[in-house]
Amino acid sequence: MTKISKNCPECGGMSLAHHKDKGEVTCNECGLVVEDKLFDFGQEWREHDAEQAAKKRRTGAPLSYTHADKGLGTSIGTKSDIYQLSKTNKNKYFRLRKWQNNVASAIERNLQIALSEIQRLVSVLQLSKTIEEEASRIYTHAAQKGIVKGRSTETIVAAVIYIVCRNYEVPKTLDDLEDVTNIDKKDIGRNYRYVVRKMDIRVTQSDPVNYVSRYISNLELSQKTHTTAIKLLEKAQKKEITSGKNPLGLAAAAIYAASKLNEEKRTQNEIANAIGVTEVTLRNRYKDFVDTLKLKIAA
Repeated sequence: MTKISKNCPECGGMSLAHHKDKGEVTCNECGLVVEDKLFDFGQEWREHDAEQAAKKRRTGAPLSYTHADKGLGTSIGTKSDIYQLSKTNKNKYFRLRKWQNNVASAIERNLQIALSEIQRLVSVLQLSKTIEEEASRIYTHAAQKGIVKGRSTETIVAAVIYIVCRNYEVPKTLDDLEDVTNIDKKDIGRNYRYVVRKMDIRVTQSDPVNYVSRYISNLELSQKTHTTAIKLLEKAQKKEITSGKNPLGLAAAAIYAASKLNEEKRTQNEIANAIGVTEVTLRNRYKDFVDTLKLKIAA
């Protein structure tokens, strides 16, 4: 019990006591409970090994959408446990495992497949755990609403990852997803629009600046050209000529203009193929840059 220098709101007494075991602050004079929801944020014990940690911890791992049961479920044993069992117990073990898998609902079975695919794509695309968690959350809610029913799980997963990458400003394109999933980017695009519409998700417009570093590196251009391309895009955004335009086309035009300004020869065909846009798109966006920003580039 600790004394506290604070007035009692009832009697005005100065003698208040903090009862740590109850989490209360009471007045010693009139008995009023001044506070009854105090939390002790200090460390109450120390752990020296995994066994002590398991015994003393009162909570498990945090909830996560990357697991079909959000991390709350338990599985019956592991494969390594089999070798320690007798023949009778092995048969019992397999029956229990089979029963546990059979009681899962259709949504849970679908989630197990989908979340595994999300984990695979996140690994292949070298995305962060944050992206995996958010993609798993969106897919879980979509499955619970019945939105994924009757559609390819792999395609919906690819669409969800594309949505999250857009919102987290990660420069991944439909072409990137097509490469790692072998699903036509048109199908991914259709399902992307379907999920956005059904889930009422607000997707932010991709910033072309995010794509510059990646393609500058692929084209083996200098840091100076990189800086110039970003400055051109920033000026174009201030002039409001980027609104509604394909971010990849804008990035391609900025890189092409920057390479010409710095006399690093790259053809329109090279840049268009590296970024995945048509030469027509590149030329149209490049013309917008030259006309609006008054660029003086030698032919």
